[in-house]
Amino acid sequence: MAVATRSAIDQRYRRVSGWLDGVPEPLDPRDPLPGDAQVDVAIAGGGLTGLWTAYCLAKADPRLRIVVCERDIVGYGASGRNGGFQSAGMAGEARVFGRDGGMETVRRAERAFMDGIDWVGTVVAEEGIDCGWHKGGALRIATSPTQAARVQAGIAGRRARGFTDADVWEISLDELQERVRFHGAVSATYTPHCARIDPARLVRGLARVCEGLGVTIHEQTPVTAIEQGRLVCAQGTVHADVVVRATEAFTRDLPGGKRRYLRLYSHMLQTEVLPSAVWDELGWENCEPIADQRYHFFYAQRTADDRIAIGGRGTSYYWGDRIEDANDVNEAIFAKVEQALRFHFPAARDAAIEHRWGGSFAAPRDWSMQVGFDRRTGIAAAGGFAGHGLTGTSIAGRTLADLILDRESDLVTLPWVGHESRKWEPEPLRGIAARTISAVLLSADEAEARTGRPAKRVKLVQRFMPGR
Repeated sequence: MAVATRSAIDQRYRRVSGWLDGVPEPLDPRDPLPGDAQVDVAIAGGGLTGLWTAYCLAKADPRLRIVVCERDIVGYGASGRNGGFQSAGMAGEARVFGRDGGMETVRRAERAFMDGIDWVGTVVAEEGIDCGWHKGGALRIATSPTQAARVQAGIAGRRARGFTDADVWEISLDELQERVRFHGAVSATYTPHCARIDPARLVRGLARVCEGLGVTIHEQTPVTAIEQGRLVCAQGTVHADVVVRATEAFTRDLPGGKRRYLRLYSHMLQTEVLPSAVWDELGWENCEPIADQRYHFFYAQRTADDRIAIGGRGTSYYWGDRIEDANDVNEAIFAKVEQALRFHFPAARDAAIEHRWGGSFAAPRDWSMQVGFDRRTGIAAAGGFAGHGLTGTSIAGRTLADLILDRESDLVTLPWVGHESRKWEPEPLRGIAARTISAVLLSADEAEARTGRPAKRVKLVQRFMPGR
């Protein structure tokens, strides 16, 4: 579609993220809910959680009448703004999921995430979703001795849970430079369990597949309440035998949802399309996504259309979990991310930045995802992926389908099924804690870079941190 023919609303949505700007089809919204409706399954949220659930249900039982209600457009939220890492990083804490089932339960959960990457790849191929899916593994790079020690501790933890050199291993700096010319590395590890993906093309392609299976998607249809037997929307009520909450960070807008998750932000940059001369110098032929081991870490990928997409986290909580477009712009974080781009990828030092954006994700109080279905009320829900949603949402959707259809599977026995996280503290305690943690971690990164020694101040906030 020529730029000149794009509608004003299409152009507005393209400004949301570089991923959405690259979507080939128009972004004009689908029709909203026209009024009351009666269906078998009603899903609140047209992101990846809701659409994977709809897809799995429709594939399993084509007779089901399924409606998805999305408050904006498909891909507007985290599903169209994230870093594009489909990783095996489990959306949950070993210390949480291991309390009841022990380390064997944790190992099964982690293996489910590893296997989940291939499941998405299979669906993408079978359904013809053009989203640049490429399983090239991932690199975790330490840029200081203290970061290297944390990487080693992570490998040791995996070994203790029964994973081997086939799952993650340390590579030499020479091998790293053969994979990608990355400046400033002290050590690096590689795992084959990761795929690069264009998240906006994935979620929007999945929406089209769902519609082809008979699923109805209504956009610009905010859900105002989720109750037994119905979704209450601005335009009407959808009555259903089963209702599904798949609203992630937007759960705060629902009755009783304000303290369920902490709404945190990441911010990203995307370069112009880089010429072949830059890639000849940079390498990165296998397109492994990269992450470092700072507390306020950055992550990067080589996109399918030969850009560098790079993001990072910094001061990422806004008072009261407020949802405002202004939260998507943080010039201080953009500056740090661009600095990381120029420093670590010197071949791209002159690359123009074409896109800057931010997006939120939902963090439960224990940093562990939840999937559940109450057969008595007919209410199902999943969420709390804490930045690991590209794999976690697909697992949640498959699991919800099995639960709703009452099918036995390995998925329904995994530790996030039936798991409930305690609620976050009310304001002002929540805001004070979130900002204090962010400030401590930022200062810890600065101290470690300056001294070369682990920052002891991190111990002050470790109990609130994922993976600690």
